[in-house]
Amino acid sequence: MKKILINWFNTGNMPVLSSFALFVFRIVIGIFMLTHGYGKLRMLFGSDPIQFADPIGIGVNISLALVVFAEFFCSIFLILGLATRFASIPLLITMLVAAFVFHAADPFFQKELPLVYATIYLVIAIVGPGKISVDNWIYKNWNK
Repeated sequence: MKKILINWFNTGNMPVLSSFALFVFRIVIGIFMLTHGYGKLRMLFGSDPIQFADPIGIGVNISLALVVFAEFFCSIFLILGLATRFASIPLLITMLVAAFVFHAADPFFQKELPLVYATIYLVIAIVGPGKISVDNWIYKNWNK
């Protein structure tokens, strides 16, 4: 089981320049989504009644909490390169729900941004965080 888990932290043998590009990419994408999540975090813990969509029918509060988890907390993990592949999955799911459920009846241009983000999170889940990440440190130290 440890071997399977440790492979999720494997950053591969990519060149330094590719790792640096992934580092910059994770930081920028993480900050962009973190700003979305921060507004929703404030909404979740604010004193005003929650006004949020319930696109999959699990309740407004739970929907908002799941989006806050993805957009705020998983973005922090993405920025740090900590459990990057795990963190990209809730972000990917959130963007797919936004595109195909929340914006289902909308024209394509309304779906475009969530689909771009979904593609980014899918690529990060596949490629991993690169060598400039906490995942790389974990992989090196667990794989001794």
